[in-house]
Amino acid sequence: MTTHSRVTEDLNRDLAVSLWRMPNWYRAMFSADLAERFSFYGLQAVLVLYAAGPRSGGGLGLAATDAAALFGAWMALTYTLALPGGWMGDRVLGQRPAMLVGCVLSALGLALLAVPTPVTAAAGLCALAVGSGLFKPNQQALVNRMFGAALSRESGISLLYVATQLSALAAPVLVGLLGERVNWSLAFLACALAVLLAGGRIAVAARTFGETGARPARPLSLGERRQVVRRATAWVLTPALALIVLVGAGGLPATLLVGLAGALSVVLTAVGYLRLYRNPELSAGDRRRLRAFLAVFLGTTMFWMIAGQAGSLLNLFGRDHVDRAVFGFVVPASWLQALIPLAILLLAPVITVALPRLGRRHNVAVKFGCALVLVGVGFLVMSVAAVLASGGRPVSPWWLVAVYLVVAMGEVIIAAVAIAATADVLPAEFLGRVLGLYWLFAALGGGVGSGLVRVVDVVSPPAYYLGLGALAVLAGVAFGLGRARLTRALSASAGAPGTALPGRA
Repeated sequence: MTTHSRVTEDLNRDLAVSLWRMPNWYRAMFSADLAERFSFYGLQAVLVLYAAGPRSGGGLGLAATDAAALFGAWMALTYTLALPGGWMGDRVLGQRPAMLVGCVLSALGLALLAVPTPVTAAAGLCALAVGSGLFKPNQQALVNRMFGAALSRESGISLLYVATQLSALAAPVLVGLLGERVNWSLAFLACALAVLLAGGRIAVAARTFGETGARPARPLSLGERRQVVRRATAWVLTPALALIVLVGAGGLPATLLVGLAGALSVVLTAVGYLRLYRNPELSAGDRRRLRAFLAVFLGTTMFWMIAGQAGSLLNLFGRDHVDRAVFGFVVPASWLQALIPLAILLLAPVITVALPRLGRRHNVAVKFGCALVLVGVGFLVMSVAAVLASGGRPVSPWWLVAVYLVVAMGEVIIAAVAIAATADVLPAEFLGRVLGLYWLFAALGGGVGSGLVRVVDVVSPPAYYLGLGALAVLAGVAFGLGRARLTRALSASAGAPGTALPGRA
């Protein structure tokens, strides 16, 4: 019996996946995801602190708003590249090779970050974005392919989500301690080691996957490969080399690079949506639902535009304005980033039970409205904390605890509702593209947020937080008021997915 046959037999038994009972391939994926996400969340916790840190201490010495903008641009670029990263796995490399290349590029990017210069930092963050864009979508695709139609797929994916939160909880503590108290370069090298361990785990366990994910499912033809090379050279490689030369020569400021990343997220999101909307295989009902779902996409953008600032402006607020002394020990600012995953781990079981009972008739609209109101309330609370901190005295950490708590509640709701709702928008063969659009709109939120943080240079922090909080609350209320209209537009009466075009499977 071949390795692939043994894997298939294991899946057909449909063993329940748990921490104590895992197929060998799943155990490899579980540990690899833990290590890769440790690297990602470790960097997320310290990046803005490193960028805003003084050069005498090994940081980049950027102004606070520049550091926050850099963080937002990196997050936007990372989410934006998930779509082409998934395409590379499907058409060029195969899922497992794409994951391995992603791990190597991420490790290279972290090694470049360990050299504290603007040029190496820019190159390192770009390599990291490409690496993460290759790893995460292909890891998710490989898990789905390995499970197939097995009934344990849902529990297996849920368990990986828990693993992600465990990494998000541990990484800020360990990496933050290394970066803030020992050396920034050592923190980045620790993240590089973690992502290399992730790649090594997948490589060593290759035989447990059989042939699944070893090669592209639908490889490019020779003509398609030539076309891709021409387009990549014209639209990606040449501009990237020109940017590197300009940065190296000091002719391109870092602020402009941040702006370019934000513009890229806007352009790709708009192009992605319009190309899907104009697809000739869609019926009139399909397009009507896709138009209605644009409200959900834009709500996702607004949520991540605001919630994404937890790792940038709120992180800097924790460093500069929060009393972090506990029994004589000053808690590293990066440790506060562990509050969100901790809250998610504690709240997810409660929200999972409560969510089906919320807005039963107007499922998507009501739940989205609640998530936006939650993140808005969090920033309204931040405006009060900023007022108290404006006098120069540090505020209680409980202010940030409260903010991170409501943001975590909103994140759990947004993730569950938006991803589940994508399955009902278009026919099944378009699901991957709708999910890709969801992440592009999330990236758009990061891109817009990376530019929005500069408003703090013009208005006071309390006014900034108050404005964002009020905007999110109003958007949430608008979802609630328009719940009946959105429900009708997304319902089967708008044209059942895939039924209006004759001859389509």
